[in-house]
Amino acid sequence: MPRAGGSGARNTLAGRRGAPRRIATLSVHTSPLHQPGTGDAGGMNVYIVEMSKRLAALGVEVEIFTRATGRDLPPVVEMAPGVLVRHVTAGPFEGLSKEDLPAQLCAFTSGVLRTEAMREPGYYDLVHSHYWLSGQVGWLAKERWGVPLVHSMHTMAKVKNASLAATDCPEPSARVIGESQVVEAADRLVANTAEEADQLIGLYAAPRDQVAVVNPGVDLDVFRPGAAAEARRRLGLPEDAAVILFAGRIQPLKAPDVLLHATAHLLRAQPSLRENLVVAVVGGPSGTGLAEPEHLQKLAASLGVQDVVRFRRPVPQDVLAEWYRAATVAVVPSYNESFGLVAIEAQACGTPVVAAAVGGLPTAVRDGVSGILVDGHEPADYAEAIGRLVRSPRLRERYSDGAVRHAAHFGWAAAAASMADVYRQTVADAAVVRSLAAR
Repeated sequence: MPRAGGSGARNTLAGRRGAPRRIATLSVHTSPLHQPGTGDAGGMNVYIVEMSKRLAALGVEVEIFTRATGRDLPPVVEMAPGVLVRHVTAGPFEGLSKEDLPAQLCAFTSGVLRTEAMREPGYYDLVHSHYWLSGQVGWLAKERWGVPLVHSMHTMAKVKNASLAATDCPEPSARVIGESQVVEAADRLVANTAEEADQLIGLYAAPRDQVAVVNPGVDLDVFRPGAAAEARRRLGLPEDAAVILFAGRIQPLKAPDVLLHATAHLLRAQPSLRENLVVAVVGGPSGTGLAEPEHLQKLAASLGVQDVVRFRRPVPQDVLAEWYRAATVAVVPSYNESFGLVAIEAQACGTPVVAAAVGGLPTAVRDGVSGILVDGHEPADYAEAIGRLVRSPRLRERYSDGAVRHAAHFGWAAAAASMADVYRQTVADAAVVRSLAAR
């Protein structure tokens, strides 16, 4: 499989042979303007925002199409110089879950195609769709506009169904079929890691030469090391506390319950830790994002750890960086992650990570250098790993240094340069195919 090159920064792609001038980015089910950490907004939102801004800085205009979720939203928002967000009306503005959206794809597709129809032919050079719902729309846009389609899965039904949490529901067969159709239709598939590329090839029969690996990035200007004591003062946390952090959407896939069970194990093994232990859960429920994480609060009470657990709503990135800096250790016990952006953000702030050895997390976390990878989801194993870091300041310091060094390899500038190479190669390949077909 081709690995996109990211060997150096570029000021612009303008004038480079085959480079796209303008791309249509499709994000049907979640807007890049939404707050990550609740509803259906998460790492993919951050990915689209940061990648779009960096591509625009390279000279590629980006127009992001997303479903309108409010009657008063303007049709077009300039998110950053060179990046527009277009709100497409498709179904009721509020109350639709992600599972309801396949029924609205026709309306969404109509809005996307109508926007292009008001322009001169060839207005968009390429379509990049994110998640399988967007891929269905991108498939039709590709056929109508005669441009190549690049697709990023972010998560895959077959992978999720193979590693479900006990309380999670399997992804429906309609999604599996839809993903297979997108894989067949796409000119290029972008995987976050080599493991995800292998899954596309092995589970979805993706042609090996059509899969490119582009590691996501982290905003190293926002997520950077700082004094833990100062961060704790700003967040109202005890300066001498052992702070265990979970950040992300509260859903079975992310396994915050594993952390609560691990906390109970940790306190049974070391009761004196209760005096200065803080377990912070920063995030909101999936879906509409309007509910409180009551099941986790009840679980904390039943485990007898409610006195050390603090639930906080999702926060902006600059405040999230403060939480990472305040943390003794960040825990990512997910059942699956296509990459694990939280793990990279925490490490960029100098915080060691304890994470499940699944999906892209072995790429995001360097085991024994920047954190500890745990096989499986047994709470006792997480308690042991967390306890090692809590008890040993010397080990934490070594892992903290390793975390910063490891995260430095994942800047968004390098990721965008790699993605620009993928675009350029995809456009060039499509031109060759058209030329051969015209003979």
